[in-house]
Amino acid sequence: MSIITSHFCSVHLIKSINPNNTPKMAAKMIIFAACVATTLAQYAAPAYPSHHAAPAYSAPAYSAPKAYAPEPTYAPKPYSFEYSVNDPHTYDVHSQSEHSDGYGNVKGTYSLLEADGSTRVVDYTADSYGFNAEVKKIEGHGQGYSAPAYKSAPAYKSAPAYKPAYSAPAYSAPAYSAPAYSAPAYSAPAYKPAYSAPAYAAPAHSYSAPAYAAPAHSY
Repeated sequence: MSIITSHFCSVHLIKSINPNNTPKMAAKMIIFAACVATTLAQYAAPAYPSHHAAPAYSAPAYSAPKAYAPEPTYAPKPYSFEYSVNDPHTYDVHSQSEHSDGYGNVKGTYSLLEADGSTRVVDYTADSYGFNAEVKKIEGHGQGYSAPAYKSAPAYKSAPAYKPAYSAPAYSAPAYSAPAYSAPAYSAPAYKPAYSAPAYAAPAHSYSAPAYAAPAHSY
């Protein structure tokens, strides 16, 4: 019904437009605007679907970690050892001693004979604070060791001169005379031809000069 009314108002307004009726025209424009507003009010804004709500995720259920068995405890085992080496031929002289109370506390010392005759001594400890070593050097008062002197190789006698037990046989040169050859006697043969040279006779030529007659001239 409101659509038809709006259409009627617009048609009536168009037909009633007259330049001489300005106040009436303004009133009709107001009426037309009211009709349009009434018509548009009949239609509500389209209802758009609401956004989907974010899916609800449940927190994963973690099982409690397994309880590990405590590390076994062992009774303390203290120990102690020592050894020493003294080899004058190779000049390997050193020693060491060490002991522990079984609770991680270790104490020991070792010594080593240096090449210059001095002795290096190291006292060390190891505990919960770490490892600590103290090095000392004890002078040997010039008692260092030197390399052993090796004996020179023995002098061997020269090899004896070789003398064979037999004498080489003496060979005499054979006596022979050179053969005498006599030169053959050879005479050159006397060459005599068996034919005589032919004798050629000069041929006899007879030739007479031709006789020419003098031409007769007439003037």
